[in-house]
Amino acid sequence: MKAIRFYAYGPPSVLTLQDTGLPAVGDDDVLVRVRSAAVNAGDWHFMRGAPYIFRAVAGLTRPKANGLGADFAGHVEAVGANVTELQPGDELFGCAEGALAEYVSVRQDAAVLRKPAGLTFEQAAAVPTAAVTALVGLRDVGRVRPGHRVLVNGAAGGVGTFAVQIAKALGAEVTGVCSTGNVEMVRSIGADHVLDYTKEDFTRGPRRYDLILDNVGNHPLSACRRVLTTRGTFIPNSGSGGRWAGPMNRIIGGKLMFLFGGQRLVNYVARPSKDTLAALHDLLHDKKITPVIDRTYPLSETPEAIRYLEEGHARGKVVISV
Repeated sequence: MKAIRFYAYGPPSVLTLQDTGLPAVGDDDVLVRVRSAAVNAGDWHFMRGAPYIFRAVAGLTRPKANGLGADFAGHVEAVGANVTELQPGDELFGCAEGALAEYVSVRQDAAVLRKPAGLTFEQAAAVPTAAVTALVGLRDVGRVRPGHRVLVNGAAGGVGTFAVQIAKALGAEVTGVCSTGNVEMVRSIGADHVLDYTKEDFTRGPRRYDLILDNVGNHPLSACRRVLTTRGTFIPNSGSGGRWAGPMNRIIGGKLMFLFGGQRLVNYVARPSKDTLAALHDLLHDKKITPVIDRTYPLSETPEAIRYLEEGHARGKVVISV
């Protein structure tokens, strides 16, 4: 099979398309023929080994795992002896290590689920990491309820497009912040209010929000705090920082700033599971959320796809056709 591999940290040019053997399939495993995959910010962080805190997991001087990618959609090719709930031909979506490849092997109890009927493989592959991040942040961490006012900074990105739709599904009044060229798209996916950041600074506006999901990190925390309600929640989901710890210094400083009073700053790591995928499956089936796909690249052009994602202007998700 063909798969994306890398053996040193660096720019997208370190990625190569190689011929490799099929992954091993144990008694509890499922072999999936990948039809589509998606790239995420985590992919280029691991590719570059930056910030350096990533290397504590990925390998200090060179990557321990040579594959890349997590999100995929495809069909079952073969099943292990103990697998009873899935069979060859079933269409799945979910997460697997090294998903930027023609085949992946996953345990039957891993974060995989049958693909929602009516979704293309490209649409399904766009869902897992970004949509789970939005769902967990809004529903579980932010505890969004009907009537809450939610602001999504970076509403046109991969997580942002899902966050706007999920917040609406949870009954919130949603404000999306994006660039001029994305205003109509963000409005079309359900935002009640759309702010063009080139013309308006949300931290200087009159509105107050019960929750801010910040996918950009381009405003001082003190300014964001001013536009939260007295018991509002701020969730940092991005942001630049030093080469060692990235945005962690900002988060730690923010925790101290939010230490007193009723407002909260909460950071989290969302890990896809069968339960979160099942919740998203229902939202997709009921057409309460729809994946927004910016560009699709063939597997051989994965380096260019990640280069484009790194630029920070992707409109929704960037998908790989396998």
